[in-house]
Amino acid sequence: MSYIDVLILRQLAQGPAHGYELRKQVEAGTGYVLHNNSLYPALRRMEEAGVVVKTAQAQEKRPPRHVYEITEAGRELLHDLLAELPPESAGDEAEFLCRVAHFDLLAPGERLAVLDAREKAVEARMAHLRSLDEGARDDRWGSLVTREMIRRGESERGWLRELRARAGEGA
Repeated sequence: MSYIDVLILRQLAQGPAHGYELRKQVEAGTGYVLHNNSLYPALRRMEEAGVVVKTAQAQEKRPPRHVYEITEAGRELLHDLLAELPPESAGDEAEFLCRVAHFDLLAPGERLAVLDAREKAVEARMAHLRSLDEGARDDRWGSLVTREMIRRGESERGWLRELRARAGEGA
């Protein structure tokens, strides 16, 4: 599951919604444009997994619309997805930022575990970039890009330290 699933489950945790409404709520709350070809397959997977239920809501002179609601298993899954940032996802900025945006749902220790995973991924990326920079001295433009990526990594490390200081605080 991905951050898209987190965004959908988080919105459904705030109340039931039909597909179009859900898509608009996610977009309004996050700025992320959720396309139907991402939304409906995710909802279908979630329904099959028992983390959401779909009910038909009658409409006058129109086909019924489907309303989705999160289940208790869905609430547990949402928490688990937020609290865990596997190494293969820790380097993905969207996955990380999605979790940070929902730190209010996590205990301080869970927040710190997410930050630990991201810090490891950033350190690995920085080590790789430094090795590229050492080998790219003759490539002026490539070296400029590599150094900029290193600068951004250093900046993120500073932000991670700030987040760590706040993450240990109570909910």
